[in-house]
This record gives sequence, structure tokens and C-alpha cells, in this order.
Amino acid sequence: MKHDILLIVVMTLVTAATRFLPFLIFGGKRQTPAIITYLGKVLPCAIMGMLVVYCMKDVAFLQAPFGAPELIGCAIVALLHIWKRNSLLSIGVGTVCYMLLVQLVF
Repeated sequence: MKHDILLIVVMTLVTAATRFLPFLIFGGKRQTPAIITYLGKVLPCAIMGMLVVYCMKDVAFLQAPFGAPELIGCAIVALLHIWKRNSLLSIGVGTVCYMLLVQLVF
């Protein structure tokens, strides 16, 4: 029982610390620091690039189905994102299409 309460207290403190840390680091400044603005612009693209590389690293392009489900899924994500500009929609639809291709077609 004491162990459970201690775990809850520690998790609460860590969660609160991550919420308050930016205010402690940057003080009461009203303007967002330039480095944070820069990271906010660059990191989403970098993270998406890393995810694509990670997902495609084990694809066997020289064996059937020659990476077809993965390439179709990537194409769907890219085209849908260009069309709708909605990351959640494009990733969600691309994932569902990929899973349907893998389970039902290939």
C-alpha cells in the first residue's frame, strides 16, 4: 500500500515538473525564444523523415511483393497530406490502407 502511494506521488511530481519546467527555464517572458520556434518548425519534418526511414529499413525490395504495400502506403500518405494538409488524417488513412493491403491483398 505504501509502495503504491509513493509511486503515485512520484508520478504526480514528475508530471507536474514537466509542466512547470518551461516556465522555470524561460521565466515570465511573453515571447517564445527563437530556438524553440525554430525547433517547432524543423522537428516535425525531421521526426517524420526518421519514421519513414525506420519503417522502410527492413523492406525486401528484391523479393515478392517487392515493397508494394509499403510504397503504396507511403504514396497514399504523401498524396493525402498534399491534398488535405492534415497529418492525422493522412497518417491514419495511410496506416489503415497499408494494413488492409498486407492482410487482404499481398
